[in-house]
Amino acid sequence: MAYLIVFITTSGREEAEKIVYALLKEKLIACANIVESVSSFFWWQGSIESEEEVLVIMKSSETLFQNLQQRVSELHSYDVPEILAFPIVAGSPAYLDWLKDCLETVK
Repeated sequence: MAYLIVFITTSGREEAEKIVYALLKEKLIACANIVESVSSFFWWQGSIESEEEVLVIMKSSETLFQNLQQRVSELHSYDVPEILAFPIVAGSPAYLDWLKDCLETVK
């Protein structure tokens, strides 16, 4: 199984927790870290914008990513939520075994 780290940003902690709990209950992620108050700068509708956001770092797998992406889009308040996935190329064997145990129960 190939594992991923998935980043999303949200408008606040409440939204981040709502999304994380839903994804955990649906077994689309093994765990998540919520990092409060990141300063985001971006282009939106032709102008440069900035917002204080909450960063969510989640661990999942390639096989679950499509469903994870769909659920985040359904639960998120943004028109175009940031949903970025990066492959985990190495990790401690014990942690990777834990990820496998958490995520392999999903059919």
